[in-house]
Amino acid sequence: MITLSSMQMKDIIYIEDGTKLGHVTDIEINVDYGRIINLIVATKSKMLGLFGEEREVIIPWENVMRIGQDVILVKKSNLYINEPVEKHNA
Repeated sequence: MITLSSMQMKDIIYIEDGTKLGHVTDIEINVDYGRIINLIVATKSKMLGLFGEEREVIIPWENVMRIGQDVILVKKSNLYINEPVEKHNA
């Protein structure tokens, strides 16, 4: 059995090219069936090396190819990326 806290410590890696995506920040569960639907990964894209925008990548459970000791290998297809929300000062 694997726990959310142990999944959050693993690197998410694209199986196609070995790129590190980030870490699991949350999961979506179908409570009627007790199954994981999506992994949610927060990523930061750096701008000028100093500032970072946080984005969420939603990975369907069927894209998870393997959960290893240190990494979770996923396919790139059918991912959903939430664009960062711009903050406005009022």
